[in-house]
Amino acid sequence: MSNIPPPFTAPYAPDDAELAARLLPASHLSPPQEARIDRTATRLIEAIRKRDDRLGGVEDMLREFALSTKEGLALMVLAEALLRVPDARTADQFIEDKLGEGDFIHHETKSTAFLVNASAWALGLSARVIQPGETPDGTIGRLVKRLGAPAVRTATRQAMRLMGNHFVLGETIEQALERAQPRSGQKPRYSFDMLGEGARTAADAKRYFDAYASAIETIGKVAGTHSLPDRPGISVKLSALHPRFEAISRARVIAELVPLLLDLAQRAKAHDLNFTVDAEEADRLELSLDVIAATLADPSLKGWDGFGLAIQAYQKRAGAVIDYVDALARAHDRKLMVRLVKGAYWDTEIKRAQERGLDGYPVFTRKAMTDLNYVACATKLLALRPRIFPQFATHNALTVATVLELAASGGGFEFQRLHGMGEALYEQLAKDQPDIAYRTYAPVGSHRDLLAYLVRRLLENGANSSFVAQAADYRVPVTALLQRPADAIVRPQAAAHSKIPLPGDLFAPERRNSRGVEFGARRALEQLLADVKAEAVDLKPIADATPDQTNAALAAAVAGFAAWSRTPAGTRAAALEQAAHLLERRSARFIALLQAEGGKTLDDALSELREAADFCRYYAAQGRKLFGADTAMPGPTGESNALAMRGRGVFVAISPWNFPLAIFLGQVTAALMAGNSVVAKPAEQTPRIAREAVALLHEAGIPRSALHLVTGDGKIGAMLTAHPGIAGVVFTGSTEVARLINRTLAAKDGPIVPLIAETGGINAMIADATALPEQVADDVVTSAFRSAGQRCSALRLLFVQEDVADRMIEMIAGAARELKIGDPSDVATHVGPVIDLEAKQRLDAHIARMKREARLHFAGDAPEGCFVAPHIFELKEAGQLTEEVFGPILHVVRYRAETLARVLQAIERTGYGLTLGIHSRIDDTIEAIIDRAQIGNVYVNRNMIGAVVGVQPFGGNGLSGTGPKAGGPHYLARFAAEQTVTINTAAAGGNAALLAGEE
Repeated sequence: MSNIPPPFTAPYAPDDAELAARLLPASHLSPPQEARIDRTATRLIEAIRKRDDRLGGVEDMLREFALSTKEGLALMVLAEALLRVPDARTADQFIEDKLGEGDFIHHETKSTAFLVNASAWALGLSARVIQPGETPDGTIGRLVKRLGAPAVRTATRQAMRLMGNHFVLGETIEQALERAQPRSGQKPRYSFDMLGEGARTAADAKRYFDAYASAIETIGKVAGTHSLPDRPGISVKLSALHPRFEAISRARVIAELVPLLLDLAQRAKAHDLNFTVDAEEADRLELSLDVIAATLADPSLKGWDGFGLAIQAYQKRAGAVIDYVDALARAHDRKLMVRLVKGAYWDTEIKRAQERGLDGYPVFTRKAMTDLNYVACATKLLALRPRIFPQFATHNALTVATVLELAASGGGFEFQRLHGMGEALYEQLAKDQPDIAYRTYAPVGSHRDLLAYLVRRLLENGANSSFVAQAADYRVPVTALLQRPADAIVRPQAAAHSKIPLPGDLFAPERRNSRGVEFGARRALEQLLADVKAEAVDLKPIADATPDQTNAALAAAVAGFAAWSRTPAGTRAAALEQAAHLLERRSARFIALLQAEGGKTLDDALSELREAADFCRYYAAQGRKLFGADTAMPGPTGESNALAMRGRGVFVAISPWNFPLAIFLGQVTAALMAGNSVVAKPAEQTPRIAREAVALLHEAGIPRSALHLVTGDGKIGAMLTAHPGIAGVVFTGSTEVARLINRTLAAKDGPIVPLIAETGGINAMIADATALPEQVADDVVTSAFRSAGQRCSALRLLFVQEDVADRMIEMIAGAARELKIGDPSDVATHVGPVIDLEAKQRLDAHIARMKREARLHFAGDAPEGCFVAPHIFELKEAGQLTEEVFGPILHVVRYRAETLARVLQAIERTGYGLTLGIHSRIDDTIEAIIDRAQIGNVYVNRNMIGAVVGVQPFGGNGLSGTGPKAGGPHYLARFAAEQTVTINTAAAGGNAALLAGEE
């Protein structure tokens, strides 16, 4: 089969303007065609607006509770989380919190639809009974106690269930099939979507596989005798079938997932069903197509026309995917089905690209470009009939009308709508053109799984730019809904959203964002791996500095201070910016060093390199402002007052081994930008990285006289900090060493010099019953086990509300079990080694102690060498953890909802205050924790590591450090001395400026 296409690859984030330049000219149709489209679309829009559904649908919900209102947003959050909250207390708090955000008491329903009125009534009732602050632990009044919170809770849950029942076809496939039976006339087409988040554990994946397999058999038994495409279908999510469905685990995914997908496809073929592989996020597109191609190549599927996949038009690669799918169909002599959707995770894709520092976005930033690309993809698909059977999923009347015009005939394609949406549009279409087929995409699953899906659909369709939202708004004229995407864009230069900067320009004009690499883009990842492999890393030992060499470095730094401190701030800043540029140009070199000497995985090494570049650029930008022109101060006439900042002298910078590039450069560049000369001592385990970093700074323009490197162990550090000629110390490491340095500095005669210390912490996370378990599992595993737990910010102590603890702990343990431990140079590795044998022995001793004193939930298997596998222990109380354990060991404590105050006390008693994670959907709870916590960095509903320079300034309180925060606006000032200059400008005989002034 030499005509099998090579693995799919296409530019990940091409330029919007270039794409628009190709799409715009091809979008114009003849005047008669445009007129027919207008007539068809107008008729469909009018049908939507005339519909008076006694039950109601999404359009009614959007009209009633617009997402631009507090009520709408509160309703969405309430719906998403309420039904998974098992305990009464948290449910009451959650309902009170969300209803307090909107004005449900005064909300008068405009709709006659039963669904909307029932929801509004229940929510209004709840809002009257539970006023903000009136929960069982607050100032709940006698009236509320007499009426009973259970009644209120029941009413609100019922409103949520009512919504759920309308948008889900059934909680089981049997219920869904029963509801799908035609009540009269033509039998409708359905595609069943088994709801649920992606798998986090092997047990999750097995459960989803079994659900898919069972559903296929159940659907097949009642599928009838019609032939494809007029047969029911099922949608399958690849990320539900494998717990590590990610680009870096490609080999494992292909080996384990392809047989599962083939098994399901063979079952679907046996019943001649439509079998659609759902679309995933952009960084999984290439992996998804690899899995699909490998499955499709199996000869057992020959002769079946039901295999298909979904393609997202908001992805810039959609057209290339269609070409690839067509090539697969040709190569295997198969007919395939293609569902064309617009895309559901736009906001996530934008955020991810910004976080990863990509060159551009994988999705269009303007909705009009997505609409334009949808039509272009539709045109391409229609031209590929009958080998490709297009399935156009849309609720947009203009898109439907355009596809009908492009299709020219009624055969060889179908439309699709979501269950609970688009009824009026497709009922009208069925009346006008009964030969046009449409399929209902129907969610099947429990209400707990449904509501997250529902919120996503409502957010997607409730945005101001959405056709569904505008069609439901009578104030929007029909002519506005008929505007063509090309007319909204006009010219290629306007293809990108003017208010969404490219990822590289996220912090413009002050500085550039550091540049990342998308591991989900095959070419980019392969190039990076090849570049890193080509670097030869010399791990020959580096000799420690002698006392004489140390003293010589200090003397040279003292001598070099004056010239460097007088160097203009702009020149100093330019050198740091050049250093950032060189870091990115030599990224492969530094990644290779970080992996060989620091034991970093590829992901961690790239992140650290980016953080180092961010430090250089951020401190350069801050330094220009702080150390440029003097600050004029207010004062009386005839006098000038100015505040200037300048360097203090020689700063000693002592950095740790866990971030041997980022923290090392962060300390050094901050001190240099402030006008100090620097003697830098890296950790004894990672001197090579520091040596190359110093050489790079010298090359970038930092004089050798201003920056000196001294290598060695703690004795060398002690010698540096005890030297009488230093003007300050910046230190990152253990609390014990920070105390020693503090005592050393205090014991010296002479100037009192600053100590800027960032130490560790017994970092905690609190997860209550409203938190999404899958999100908690993701964030706990990342926070506790990434970098082998060797981050200052890493999670050590997890507090889980007892009502949901069993499920959450099981999911976290299951997710940890899927992590690959081993060689950090292997791209598939998630957990690399700990730094040295001494660290391993310390961690092994703690594990042995915990096995005696705590309940073991999970113990991973570690290979030979300096590896420590992830462990999870449950403690009876938080006090059992008496010190920071610097490795991949998570300690869990259960708590009751009413004892949250005791949890906060336990965190306070540790004395540390570096990072804290909170997982909750109750804003009052979140605010109360933040208000009380003396913690440097608090992360809500996300992981608690990876602070971004200039975005999340990093540093703690108490035993966790002195402040100010690294990567923040107050950091540089601590490295500087201030000088106020006051000049009597009237000293020469009078104030000429005042005397010359006019009235």
